[in-house]
Amino acid sequence: MPVAIITGASKGLGRAVAAALAGRGWDLVVDARSAGVLEASAERTRGLGTRVVAVPGDVRDPAHRRALVAAARELGGVDLLVSNASALGAEPLVRLDALPLEGLRVALETNVVAALGLVQESLELLRASDAGAVIVVSSDAAAEAYETWGGYGASKAALDHLAAVLAVEEPRLRVWAVDPGDMGTDLYAAAVPDDDAPRPSPESVAPTFVRLVEERPASGRYAAPSLVGAGR
Repeated sequence: MPVAIITGASKGLGRAVAAALAGRGWDLVVDARSAGVLEASAERTRGLGTRVVAVPGDVRDPAHRRALVAAARELGGVDLLVSNASALGAEPLVRLDALPLEGLRVALETNVVAALGLVQESLELLRASDAGAVIVVSSDAAAEAYETWGGYGASKAALDHLAAVLAVEEPRLRVWAVDPGDMGTDLYAAAVPDDDAPRPSPESVAPTFVRLVEERPASGRYAAPSLVGAGR
């Protein structure tokens, strides 16, 4: 069976993508910082009949990234890496004149540096796969200027550019930056707690990721659910 590493998989989009891939026969290595929530989510995904290894930890920790790749190696390799773990930089979001610089550093370390570090750890196994692929979860805030979203958006813009360069440097791989659009997640609630308007569920967006993996379009930036362009 193919093997995927999915970060930030204890809830929200990461959990939904894990379940969607497991339903298509993928074995998984999943991570999140909260061990109890992660294991509970992994146990539900195991009910779909695939192997799911839960590795709690912080993606900013190089030892944790090595542990994720080692777990995938035990399952047979790495065919897909999904960098979904994200940090906002401030909760709730604030204007740039009030953004704590330490919060920005955390967002950059989580959303950009850790994502690249995990690619570097996984690259040997991704290259060995017949269909190696990398998905980085982007945001419309990477391409549009929204008040209070500056720090988070800057980190996602940097992630988009890393993905684009990786695609050029590794032409045998597929590398996709995916803007999932607005969703009803804990991350969004933490970002804008006063905004309680209804939003699509992560489960409604997860099939976009399965479609990318199965149809393998050209590397690039895609928007869910249309898979065209870089819309919101």
